[in-house]
Amino acid sequence: MKEQKQISKWLNRIMNLFFYLCLLVVIYIVLQVFVVTSFRIPSDSMSPSLLPGDCILVDKCSNGARLFNVMAALDGEDVAIHRMPGWRDYKRDDVLVFNFPYQPKRWDSISLDVMKYYVKRCIALPGDTLEIQNGHYKIRGFNGTVGNIWFQDQIAHLPDSGAPGVEMYTYPWNKELGWTIKDFGPLFVPAKGDRVKMDSVSWSLYKQLIGWEQKQRLLIDKDGTVSLGDSAIHTYRFMENYYFVGGDNGLNSQDSRYWGLLPEPYIVGRAVLIWKSVDGISDKLRWDRVLKKIK
Repeated sequence: MKEQKQISKWLNRIMNLFFYLCLLVVIYIVLQVFVVTSFRIPSDSMSPSLLPGDCILVDKCSNGARLFNVMAALDGEDVAIHRMPGWRDYKRDDVLVFNFPYQPKRWDSISLDVMKYYVKRCIALPGDTLEIQNGHYKIRGFNGTVGNIWFQDQIAHLPDSGAPGVEMYTYPWNKELGWTIKDFGPLFVPAKGDRVKMDSVSWSLYKQLIGWEQKQRLLIDKDGTVSLGDSAIHTYRFMENYYFVGGDNGLNSQDSRYWGLLPEPYIVGRAVLIWKSVDGISDKLRWDRVLKKIK
């Protein structure tokens, strides 16, 4: 009897331990999916704000956590992305983590890559009209500064012909527009419900976005008539919010200047804290960056 009681006692302890371990796993998964997650910074495109080896915490609750079929997305299927209610909208100068909106060698159409994440700063919000004047971001109706001013100053001093290792020409890669990282725009950043007139310029700027929303190509003929499917269209009403994002290291960042606008459903969340930082060369902990708030 005594041995049976001992065995029963140990079995109860093991079952309790197993229960609490399962509970911890469930809590961890819930936190990862709905509240906060962690990413490691691989490059210097956000330097000096974020350095390679920084491990950051990403707040998913700001604009609401996303819900979608992860397995279908991993198989390359088109998935519907739903967002839970959040407690604040994204703001200019927020540092955003998002799924890169293009597949390798497929720049003609937007597609979710659940295994590829970028970190960039929010420069322009839905409804903004953005320009780059002499390398500096300018937003109509907003008198403040946005982005890393030091690197914008560096771009301003570049010759118009460019410099080694710096790609001057930008999205939408239209020779007639001739936009560069020094002279860009104006570019209207659509908000959900906004309408734009469809002409050759708006076709060049928004064809990927509209094609992604409508699941069919936006075409233009030699006379400049824009059509969606079999129907000519003269205006278009957007179904989603979009953002213009840029790297703080403006001379070494693949951002919206080169690939265009970011759909809101592709945003994972807002980077808020560096919880750990390891120097990639010396493999030493950078104590001065531990628990540093991201600004």
